[in-house]
Amino acid sequence: MELFLYPTIGGVIYVGFLAAILLEASLYKSRRGKLYPWAEGGISLAVAIGHGAAGFVNRVVVVGLIAGAVWHWRIYTMPMNKWWAWALLALSQDFFFYWYHRAAHRIEYMWASHRVHHSPNELVLASAYRLPCTLILSLNWVFYMPLVWIGFPPLAVFGVLALNLAYQFWLHTTLIPRLGPIEGILNTPSAHRVHHGRNPEYLDKNFGGTLMIFDRIFGTYQPEDPKIEISYGLVAQEYSLNPLWVAYGGFVKLIRDLCKAHNWRDRWDLLIKPPGWTPAPTSALGNP
Repeated sequence: MELFLYPTIGGVIYVGFLAAILLEASLYKSRRGKLYPWAEGGISLAVAIGHGAAGFVNRVVVVGLIAGAVWHWRIYTMPMNKWWAWALLALSQDFFFYWYHRAAHRIEYMWASHRVHHSPNELVLASAYRLPCTLILSLNWVFYMPLVWIGFPPLAVFGVLALNLAYQFWLHTTLIPRLGPIEGILNTPSAHRVHHGRNPEYLDKNFGGTLMIFDRIFGTYQPEDPKIEISYGLVAQEYSLNPLWVAYGGFVKLIRDLCKAHNWRDRWDLLIKPPGWTPAPTSALGNP
């Protein structure tokens, strides 16, 4: 959604995305030995339209109101006419993106939004824009408020985030091999294939946006093993061509689980514990 803050730049970027997708599709059969997954790409496009609409609401509420209020109470004003301020913002933004992304994989409530991005069973460039339609509920914006509070203007914060997300577009492909010495430093298609893998060895790895340094520091970096065939999609593998289910199925499942829970502690745990957590059978007996 952040690209909607800058319509002209966003338009140019989206045209580039389309050209890249068409090039990937033209090479897919010869490189992968199977037809390009046009159906999944179409679902990703439908979800992207919903994401764009949600982005407009997010822009008004988060960037306009919430970030505006935080900016009013900032403790400093960064000199954005200095190159080092932009460099510091880019590095800091990737740090906070890492922690948002890691939390989105480890907290069920946040995963209900983020799982949309991991729902394609094949990884192609079109997967990059299969993004949540529940942006405000995803809580991703919360992680960037400290940057506004310490003195980075909201438009600069979300503009750099837009560039970070635009960078990640080219990572969503199986046609680009490992890239030698930059692996483990920058985020690459190889590193991001690991992130999208549902293989046990690859779960919850490589959360960085543009950099892998925070994954290295915090122990979540995993290089791609050429001997492991990567399986993509959700761990509880689903395949749906219903864009509404793809976009909102995570919250539907979460609400069902909350309704089935027998006490409030279990309901709280269902919200904050990792995806796949279920209450102990003894909870049904009325244990606190």
